[in-house]
Amino acid sequence: MSGAMSGAMSGAMNDDNRAALLAALPYARRFARALAGTQLAGDAMVADALRESVIALPGPAGVRLGLLAAVARCAAAAMAQHAGPLTRQERMLLLLTALEGLDIAAAALVLGLPVREAEGMLHRARERLRAASAARVLIIEDEPIIAMDLQLLVESAGHHVVGIAASEEEAVAIAERERPGLVLADVNLGQGGNGAAAAARILARHATPVIFVTAYPERLLTGLSVEPAFVIAKPFEPTALAVATFQAVTRGPPA
Repeated sequence: MSGAMSGAMSGAMNDDNRAALLAALPYARRFARALAGTQLAGDAMVADALRESVIALPGPAGVRLGLLAAVARCAAAAMAQHAGPLTRQERMLLLLTALEGLDIAAAALVLGLPVREAEGMLHRARERLRAASAARVLIIEDEPIIAMDLQLLVESAGHHVVGIAASEEEAVAIAERERPGLVLADVNLGQGGNGAAAAARILARHATPVIFVTAYPERLLTGLSVEPAFVIAKPFEPTALAVATFQAVTRGPPA
């Protein structure tokens, strides 16, 4: 955790909610980074949120919801309304429900919306996902069955898979040849190397958004080093992958 974020957090919590807030931090980072499109901007929003008096919202996950609500408020203040098929609130609803796994009532509470209004907004946002700009996608995954599932899901969302790589070297070679508009990478490639290292090598030559798929997302959301802007957890839901792909493509390459 950065010194600035640690200092902000010490003023935002007491002994009772310290453990819950620490547990919620990686997921607040995931939400903020996916919304902003970069690690730097997303983590800055989380730091700003922690400077607020984070108030727990109703329910067993109240501290987490309170932190997400603070992030949403900071995002509304920091980010201009994004031109494109979705409004900022529609993007937030998609990320809260698909990426963070909240039900519509909890997501509405985080955004301060009536549930019925949030339901209509979420329905419209999902309808517009298919209208998003298509991307040329490179998949980095060493498990053939998972790679095939990812390809089917990506193509069903209207994108085109330009290659599937099972190793770091193969991924770099395909990226050099195909110049993908999005990279979807597993972190652990077994004997084939490391998906994060492959993505770093690709990003050194091409400004391409990267989504990491991992069974342990919290390990990539510590805020201690250069980390991905887009992370989804294994096993993943098709909607979560579709939303992350849409957000990565429409928010642009990472910083």
